[in-house]
Amino acid sequence: MEQTAERKENKMGIMPVGRLLFQMSLPMVISMVIQALYNIVDSMYVSQINEDALTAVSLVYPMQTLMIAIATGTGVGINALLSRSLGRKDYETANSVALHGVSLALISGVVFAAASFLLAEAFMGLQTSDPEIFSYGVTYMRICCTLCFGVFLQITMERLLTSTGRTLLTMFTQGLGAVINIILDPILIFGYFGAPEMGVAGAAAATVIGQFCGFFLGLFFNLKLNREIRLNFRRFRLRASLTGEIYKIAVPSIIMQCISSVMTFGMNLILLRFSSTAAAVFGIYFKLNSFIFMPIFGLNNGMVPIIAYNYGARKRLRINRAIRLSAVAATLLMLAGLALFCVIPEQLLGIFNASDHMLAIGVPAMRVISLSFIVAGCCIVLSSVLQALGSAFYSMLTSLIRQLIVLLPAAWLLAETFGLPAVWWSFPIAEIFSLFFTVLFFRKVYRQKIRPLPEDGGNGTGQEAAL
Repeated sequence: MEQTAERKENKMGIMPVGRLLFQMSLPMVISMVIQALYNIVDSMYVSQINEDALTAVSLVYPMQTLMIAIATGTGVGINALLSRSLGRKDYETANSVALHGVSLALISGVVFAAASFLLAEAFMGLQTSDPEIFSYGVTYMRICCTLCFGVFLQITMERLLTSTGRTLLTMFTQGLGAVINIILDPILIFGYFGAPEMGVAGAAAATVIGQFCGFFLGLFFNLKLNREIRLNFRRFRLRASLTGEIYKIAVPSIIMQCISSVMTFGMNLILLRFSSTAAAVFGIYFKLNSFIFMPIFGLNNGMVPIIAYNYGARKRLRINRAIRLSAVAATLLMLAGLALFCVIPEQLLGIFNASDHMLAIGVPAMRVISLSFIVAGCCIVLSSVLQALGSAFYSMLTSLIRQLIVLLPAAWLLAETFGLPAVWWSFPIAEIFSLFFTVLFFRKVYRQKIRPLPEDGGNGTGQEAAL
């Protein structure tokens, strides 16, 4: 039953770090790019219905962000705890973590589905009184969020594969879901090939179907190809102690991503005071920035198990090497994104059938917000390192400071004082604060957890970085 030869040492403990990070991250970066492309294509088709439909989907986005926050936050706890257990060669605990992860995904899906169905009208009513936008939003939210089991289980299956170093397989699970979504979007929205013309409901249905397809493929991979865990629920019982350990890591990550949902909701309320077009521009920005941020999240998803595994194996140089390479790669990606947003904002907005009014608001918005990209990549990487080391509270605190304590109040104050064009400056202002606190917390955790580790002398290569 046990693959003894493989279990002598996982590749995360012996492969040269640069090659390992590339091998672990590249499939996830590709799958995240596909995911970002799906987000853009989804909104592109919705924008062809009319601007109200695009605005409605943008207003539902905070609830979708909340759903993803719970799923991915729990995944962070599973990922870090499972990889750390493998680093200690504790395979029994690793397998138990995997089973707990699947169970928690199902429970979370049930709770979120019920809440979304009941609160859809109240949620949209808080943001708009426009009957068409309200109707579009309620329809989209009830389908996407009530049938959310697919996304919860898909993310969990991907985290199990990532935790054991099989990131290439996650490229196929995410890719399949995104490609199916992209194919089904025009068919279900506009009624091609004999399908009913469903409009906004078709966009939501395509999303849900794609998520379930990704889950089923992920389940197949874990059952057939993931030899380090066994998804056998016979005699399995949910243990409060292990659930608590998972959520000790996961809760700060969930809260951190929920903060993003609250921020988006708050920004929508501020922008809707000016016009629904301003809120639509903000929604478009999030779709477009996902094309820049998603690859960095893919890089992080490859980095986190490497950090967690080598922390469990007490290999300091390998941890340092992984951090340095990830920070450099993330910064370069962000600079490329800055160039795109500054040079061709009109063309980017044109993807979504932008009117002249939308271009007048959106072009300066894109250029100002993208200034925050300069330091955002490094902040994201260091924040993920804190999570991998079990210090996710600091990541949560940094996110809280950036998005709720600085960004929203700054946006409101700038809106009241200088009007809509000034609101966008709240993003680079908040990112400067984020950089300061992220570096501060990282240095503290580094001194406490990484510096005391022995030098492993191998495969990390080179001298230890002065971090």
